[in-house]
Parts: sequence; C-alpha cells; structure tokens
Amino acid sequence: MLNKKEIIWREVLHRCFHDGILISTQKELAKKLHVSLSTVHNALKFPRASGAIVVTGRNFRVQDKEKFLLLFASHRRFQKDMLYTTHVDDGVRAVEGRMPEAAIFATYSAYRQRHRHAPADYDVVYVYVDRTHLPELQRRFPPRKGSANFFVLAADPHLAEYGGTTPDVQTFVDLWNVREWYAKDFLTALRKRLHLV
Repeated sequence: MLNKKEIIWREVLHRCFHDGILISTQKELAKKLHVSLSTVHNALKFPRASGAIVVTGRNFRVQDKEKFLLLFASHRRFQKDMLYTTHVDDGVRAVEGRMPEAAIFATYSAYRQRHRHAPADYDVVYVYVDRTHLPELQRRFPPRKGSANFFVLAADPHLAEYGGTTPDVQTFVDLWNVREWYAKDFLTALRKRLHLV
C-alpha cells in the first residue's frame, strides 16, 4: 500500500489536477490525512528539493505539477503492494462486473470507468482492496494456472475516499509502473486529460 509520503503526494496532486488548488497549508493537510505535521514536512522535502513545490512557512505552493507527478511515478514501487494474482478465463468486462463493492479499480479499468472509454483494448484487471476483503476476491477468482491477468493490490486507508476507482493522478502513477505494452496508450490519453500535452 502507499506509504504516508505517497498518500500525501497523491492528495496534493489530486488537489492540483482535479480541484485546481495549488496552494495548501501543511497543518490542514496533516489534519485531513491524520498524520503529524512533521510527516507532511518530511514528505515535501524531495519535491521541494527538485523545485516541484515551494514552501513558505507553513504554506506550500505547487510550482510544477508535471514534475511532481513524474517524481511520484518514478518513486512508486507498484509490485510491492501485490497481494494476490491469478488467471481468469473470463474477459475483462465480465471480471469487472463480478467485482465486490469493496474493490477499487486501478490502471486500465479505472481509466475506462472514470472516462467512459478505453484508448486501447486491455486484457488484465488490477484492483485495490483492503486486506480484510481479500478472501472474498479469492473466493470469486480462485487460484488457477495460466498467465496472471487479475491482480489485487493492498489499498491504503484513504484510497476509498476517492470513490470506486483510483483518482487520475494515482491511475497515471500506476500505469507508469505496469508492464503491459498498451499502458503507453492509456498514459498518452491520461496526459491529455490532465492537460500535460
């Protein structure tokens, strides 16, 4: 699951890209995410050193949101969050349709559900889930031989606040870290939606 620093980065970037908020206070962010002020301060050190943000007292301003997003994407270690993988014979739409409510769609499914289309065909499904719901997913999609095409990742405690899909900034970061060749088509489309081209 995302660590505290990554949760803070996601929230700041979501505010920038989704809500258009470039200036925030460290105190307000700490309160919202239930972390200490020092945790927020430490999380902002690397983006500050790279020039992606500027800190002034207790406030900070995102100066280069694209650089910040790419910093997050390069830092993320997607595979460490993997809880379960299996092969499912059904197509992706059938797999997505059988998903329990607790699952949060990621990567390709997140893009398609949030934006109502897919820039390319895809044949794998990634979801995040709280560990307590993993047995339900394993019951619905039991272990099978074959090339893995269903991936379950550990959700952090704040992910569900963004709805049934990962927010666009996390979708971008996760797409940056997957291996499928068609991820590039989704990244290109998402860059346009985030006004990065």
